[in-house]
Order: sequence, then C-alpha cells, then structure tokens
Amino acid sequence: MSLTPEEKNARKEAFRRMTPAGKAEYLLTYYKFPLVMLTIILIITISGITRLVTRKNELLYLAYVNVAVGEDLAEQLTETFVSTIGENPKRSVVYTYSGIYISDDPAEENHEYSYASKLKVLAAINAKQMDIVLLNQESYDIFSQSGYLLDLSELLENQAPELLQKAAPHLSQNIVVLDDNAVEIELGTADTYKAETRTDTNALEISTLPSMKNAGFKEPVYLGIIANSPRLDQAAAYISYLMQ
Repeated sequence: MSLTPEEKNARKEAFRRMTPAGKAEYLLTYYKFPLVMLTIILIITISGITRLVTRKNELLYLAYVNVAVGEDLAEQLTETFVSTIGENPKRSVVYTYSGIYISDDPAEENHEYSYASKLKVLAAINAKQMDIVLLNQESYDIFSQSGYLLDLSELLENQAPELLQKAAPHLSQNIVVLDDNAVEIELGTADTYKAETRTDTNALEISTLPSMKNAGFKEPVYLGIIANSPRLDQAAAYISYLMQ
C-alpha cells in the first residue's frame, strides 16, 4: 500500500529527529538487505580497481629448479634486467618460481616434495606461465629428456642472430627422448629400456658467463627456455642481457 504525501513527509520528519543510533537501527531494520548488497558491490568494485591499478606487467616467468640464488643475484636476474631493457620496475616484473626441486631418484624424505614440484612445473608449462628455467645438471637432463626445452641455436638465429656466435662457447647439448618404453618397463612387460632420441642445443651454461663470475655457483648452472613460451622476444632479450 502506497503512502500519501503527508505520511511520507511525516516519516521523513520523524527520521530527521532520530538520534544517530536510532537512524542506524532504523536503516538496519528496514534496509538491511539492500545495504548488505551495496556493501558487497562496493568491496568488489574497490578490490577490482586496486588490483587493476597495482598489478604489474609480467615480462617473463623465471623458475629456479634445483638452483638456489642469493638476494643480490636474484635482484640481478630480475629487477636489474627490467631496468636494463628500459622498463619501469614499479610497473613491470620478472615473476619467479623458487624452491622447485625435481629428481628422478629423490631421497625418501624428498619424494613428496619432488612430486609436488613436478606437478607445479607441468601446470605452469601448460598455462604458458613458465618461460626461462635455471637448472642444475640433474634437472637439465630431466627437462631436456622430457622435451620441455627449446633449441636455443634456432631461437638465437631467428630472434638475435648477432648473439649466436658470441653465445656458441656457452651453449650446451642434451638428449631429447622422442619415444621410449618407460611405461612397459614400469609395468614389468619389458626388461630392456629402449628409446628413440635426438640431440638438441637447448641450454646456455650461464655459470661460465662473465656476468655470472660473482654468482657463487659451485656447479654448472644452465639456462633453458620452455618450448611453448609465448614470450620468445623477451627470452632472447634476457639471454642478450646475461651475455653483456
């Protein structure tokens, strides 16, 4: 039933005379649902605007696999690269995955961690959110044999031919498994492992680069580029940066 103009004016006058506590109680009693909905909408809107304003442009996704880096080196591998290519570190970033450990034969206490790391790597690769990986020898062998890595000689020839000759002494070759009977071996239906393989030039040994002489690596460290990376131009720029 609609109110007459006189009734509406009377209610407005009554509301005006209420104390602040009384007004709050009145609004909560008669307008609780609309107020709750309005609050939710405001929170969602403000959160969305905040994320949009503060979100950084992710230039590259970098993963440390079986490799530990200190704070200074991490800055050199991320923020300094961003600045060097003329981007603003406040607006652009190299996103990093750290603490990833994978092994074909992990110790018993590391087995679950290695399995979880493999799942994380696969998820990131499938989502095309992993571009560059820093690897020790064991993880390099695993990534190469699994076919995860791009042939760097082809990349440099296409993206940065002027770097190919300079990078040549630091390029590394490894085996890529095209087909094998690993499943049959695991199921016990075959006794001898057989595989069809090829050899690719799919890593750069960065631990031998002049720019990495103070990195403190105690073993060879390799840089590989994930084969399905959609950011190959930035990946080539990253290699160029490390070669300086």
